[in-house]
Amino acid sequence: MTAFAELVAPAGWRTVDLISDLHLQASEPATFDAWQGYLQTTPADAIFILGDLFEVWVGDDAAAEPGFEAQCAEVLRAAAQHRPVFFMHGNRDFLVGAAFAARCGLQLLDDPTVLVLHDRRWLLSHGDVLCLEDTEYLQFRAQVRAPSWQSAFLARPLAERRALARSMRTQSEDRKRSPGMVWADVDADAARAWLRQAGATTLVHGHTHRPGKHALGDGLERIVLSDWDVTAHPARAQLLCLSSAGAQRVDLR
Repeated sequence: MTAFAELVAPAGWRTVDLISDLHLQASEPATFDAWQGYLQTTPADAIFILGDLFEVWVGDDAAAEPGFEAQCAEVLRAAAQHRPVFFMHGNRDFLVGAAFAARCGLQLLDDPTVLVLHDRRWLLSHGDVLCLEDTEYLQFRAQVRAPSWQSAFLARPLAERRALARSMRTQSEDRKRSPGMVWADVDADAARAWLRQAGATTLVHGHTHRPGKHALGDGLERIVLSDWDVTAHPARAQLLCLSSAGAQRVDLR
């Protein structure tokens, strides 16, 4: 049995924030502004970003030139000067690397990771790997997470990588609109197995954009984070705050 990564919160932490699926992109400045404002004002002792902070990430060198990625890097760097900021890869930003993390002061997390806070074990994940019915995506995930694929992709010129990413996003959107499209959810049996292996009672994840709380039996549960879209009606900009009292959703809009 593989041991999960574990992070034991310092004794001084009272509250931590969990967010995911902001899908930040230059074409949606309102969501970026809400995110920046949140980072500047949160009272949390630590922030955990559970994947898909960015709509797309084509390599850390994208932040080395003026533009949206560099702007995001500065926002993260400023936030990390005040409290720890942890980042877990999602299905959109799996190419965020050590160079970008070092530049911003981010601490990279394995997926999954057990957070021990106030004598309680929380299992954190992006959630995509648990959507077992989405076999097409899982095959794609295995391909793009391979070091050989990533090395070959990152060796391409930045402009070419951006063009390829746009093409992949278009294909993804077309797939979502196709007739008979089935939206896979986290597999309950797999979630229960993870929780038992981790010695935890609550799984917190994103990815599905279906915020909610689901009982899994035997005192186990999973909590799904919300995605962010400030221009939606109603607007979505929500975090999950963990404290000694448990988990509480906080709407920022």
